[in-house]
Amino acid sequence: MFYYLCYLDSFFGPFRLFKYVTFRAGLAAIISFLIVVLLAPKTIQLLKKFNTSAPSRHKGLIPDQFIDSAKEKTPSMGGILIVFGIVVSTLLCASLTNSYMYIFILITLAMAGIGFIDDYSKAVHRKRDGVSGKFKLLLEFLIAAICVTYLMITTDSSVNLNSLFLPFMREPLLTGLTGIIVTLPLGVLVVVGASNAVNLTDGKDGLATGCIVFAAMAFSVFAYISGNKVFSEYLFIHYVPGAGEIGIFAASIIGASVGFLWYNCHPASMFMGDTGSLALGGSIGLIAVLLKQEIALVIVGGVFVIEALSVIIQVFSFKLTGKRVFLCSPIHHHFERKGWKETQIVIRFWILAFIFALLGLATLKLN
Repeated sequence: MFYYLCYLDSFFGPFRLFKYVTFRAGLAAIISFLIVVLLAPKTIQLLKKFNTSAPSRHKGLIPDQFIDSAKEKTPSMGGILIVFGIVVSTLLCASLTNSYMYIFILITLAMAGIGFIDDYSKAVHRKRDGVSGKFKLLLEFLIAAICVTYLMITTDSSVNLNSLFLPFMREPLLTGLTGIIVTLPLGVLVVVGASNAVNLTDGKDGLATGCIVFAAMAFSVFAYISGNKVFSEYLFIHYVPGAGEIGIFAASIIGASVGFLWYNCHPASMFMGDTGSLALGGSIGLIAVLLKQEIALVIVGGVFVIEALSVIIQVFSFKLTGKRVFLCSPIHHHFERKGWKETQIVIRFWILAFIFALLGLATLKLN
């Protein structure tokens, strides 16, 4: 909406700033931050009023001394506020003629809706595991398939989206029909995988929120460069027309996440729940698909990948050998069992997230 103020620059010169993606991205981050920070106190009151605190999903699975019973009184579903901040700031600051905007808003709302159903089941029906995992995955794959297919068949960058690109390579690895056969399921898997990886990471106060900030920062840079023909040609990465506007969406994620972290840091006043984690992970995953940086997402989201892999390894090891590789999974619980304090786990994982984000950005120059 604010973008159209640039057409009034003849009446007021400073309005020309709204032409620039960088200015609107910064504005989007500020707006989403303020929305979340200012509305959070009232949101926390409402969440407490409706008793949205969820029973610990680790009850009965790990020793009680490693379960903070006080967290069971902390309201969940705070992701509603994050999603609201992202959507409102994106609509205000991005160009609404950009076809990408609507599909990104769709996946944010759809994934948040799936998470909301799960959180509601935990809070109201007191089901520790929420709705069926298979049902959730089915919905996630359906939403991801719709969004990825939409990007492939309707956008200006459909030729690129039907090709498989790898970091450090200037030319696509796969193109044509072979590229479509590989990239469509890969894109869907990336979106669903990212969504659930963030969900698994969301186990300590501020852990997933802080890591999302670094990942979104990296992809806001990816989006800006991919949408700028001069920069993309200089760095030998594929040019995606209009992708710069997605940098505004990523900036909204940054602002909303930082604002939420204000109340989610230890001791947390509220949790994002699946409502927030599924939405944030799915959004970041779809950005990677659009920019053809799926492999780079593995680097940028290194913490999320490690968390997800720790669960996969633990499950397979126990089923095959009857033995556990980690004391507990996801891996942040392993370090908790090793004696790390919650704040140590969170800060150290944030440091790793920052390093992974820098490593991911380094792939731009190594093409």
